[in-house]
Amino acid sequence: MTFAGLDVVARWLHLLGLLVWIGHNYANVVQRPRYQPVDPLDREAADELFAQAARREHGTFRYASLVVLASGLYMLWFRGIVAETLTLRGQFAVLGLGVWIGLLMTANLWFVLWPHQKKVLGFVPAPHAERVRCSRITFLSSRTNTILSFPAVFLMIAGAHAPMLF
Repeated sequence: MTFAGLDVVARWLHLLGLLVWIGHNYANVVQRPRYQPVDPLDREAADELFAQAARREHGTFRYASLVVLASGLYMLWFRGIVAETLTLRGQFAVLGLGVWIGLLMTANLWFVLWPHQKKVLGFVPAPHAERVRCSRITFLSSRTNTILSFPAVFLMIAGAHAPMLF
């Protein structure tokens, strides 16, 4: 397969990964529109809430973020604009800003949300009080990514398809 063929595959992977990753954020907002604190004394209700979260949450959306990141960087490399985009130079500044927001979202997912979510879901042993505390952090981290997804998607689309508007 040629690099041009890989570019087509990268575009599809980028789009599909984006739909899974960002779509998960939107679905999460619709399913749980506000934070519902758990009564720290009612362990049974908390365990049920965490079990529901475990059934809903899985690794697919986390790895979709890496697919989006890798395929996006490949497409920038294929076009020879990685440096210009990441340094926000010229007509690539708009696209670059979207890329930086996407990088921030990926870092938030892997370095803030996921370590706390592992405790909430019981993948990492943690006392009950710690699980309750981490549930609030995962909620806020997820909402942050949902909010950041709007400008990220807009800037990446506008930067790639309508740079003359900026």
